[in-house]
Amino acid sequence: MTDQSNTPTDNPLIQRLAQRVREARKAQKLPRRTLSDRSGVSPRYLAQLETGQGNISILLLARVADALGVSVSALLADDAPLSDDTLRVAHLFQAAGPEVQGRVRAMLAPHAPGGARAQRICLVGLRGAGKSTLGKAAAAALGIPFLELNKLIEEHAGMPVSEVMGLYGQDGYRDLEQEVLDEVIQSENRMILAVGGGIVAEPQTYTTLLDRFHTVWVRTSPAEHMARVRAQGDLRPMKDNPAAMEQLKALLTARTPQYERAQAQVDTANRPVQSSVNDLLAVIAKHRFVESISV
Repeated sequence: MTDQSNTPTDNPLIQRLAQRVREARKAQKLPRRTLSDRSGVSPRYLAQLETGQGNISILLLARVADALGVSVSALLADDAPLSDDTLRVAHLFQAAGPEVQGRVRAMLAPHAPGGARAQRICLVGLRGAGKSTLGKAAAAALGIPFLELNKLIEEHAGMPVSEVMGLYGQDGYRDLEQEVLDEVIQSENRMILAVGGGIVAEPQTYTTLLDRFHTVWVRTSPAEHMARVRAQGDLRPMKDNPAAMEQLKALLTARTPQYERAQAQVDTANRPVQSSVNDLLAVIAKHRFVESISV
């Protein structure tokens, strides 16, 4: 606080901030001492904040907002504050694990053919997890199309992905990836799509994918990732690179938080192909990603 007086300011922003912090804390039934412990902001500063006495620094406010499970913008915005129930749900959602968060997203997403996700399913994950194999088999079982985004990009560009990367660079490739993904969304309402493992590195494209597809993370162990890629005839991951496995593990660790944003997961490690296909079909049926199916 820069203003140490005990007289409440009549500044509307300060008063709005004070009211919203009070309401957010009370909605979660947090004693001020508990909020102080979580945020590292002293009880005296919190008392001044909640009574509109002085100006809290943006850094301290960010710590308070984080401890309350809300954004700084939600505390400062001009529009009406969130209801107590909304704040409680937001706090519970933030504290939940990825699987629970995925189920909540699935429950709230529109399922009708005209909805944002329609009956489009997307399989995400690192190369070698089994996306193409499982996607093709599951799509055949459901009687719906199966597409691979990389092949669509090649058709669109008229050249292999490697040449697209060489000609346009990483940024140009990502722009093309977004363009082709948008075309798929416009043309298909009922399908399974497999995408490259690196799509999660482009926030805008991955957000589009999460918003417009029902997503399933197809995962496996690092050893099986490597073995399957080599079985496909690609020896590059191991050739002249004894640290390849450690690099793969690091890549998987780095991308896991993004893959966990998918609504569901299928683990193919140590599973026969048909068992993994059945697992995927069971997930699709459980979440009702596609209508009128049975497993």
